[in-house]
Amino acid sequence: MDTTNEPEALSRPQRRLLRRLYNGRTVPIQADGKAFLTYKEASRYLQAMEPDARGAVYAEMKAQAK
Repeated sequence: MDTTNEPEALSRPQRRLLRRLYNGRTVPIQADGKAFLTYKEASRYLQAMEPDARGAVYAEMKAQAK
């Protein structure tokens, strides 16, 4: 089942960055008032959001990781 064409799917660069951010993480990233420790938690949350809100939360995760 190919889910890359679904509108809910994250883009390949987004998935790659999230995997790097959450790889071996011991301190959760806070975004949108929630704590995310694993890639799966973060990606499930992002995929459940509307595309506009998803971009804002993704940017927040990216900024927190730096």
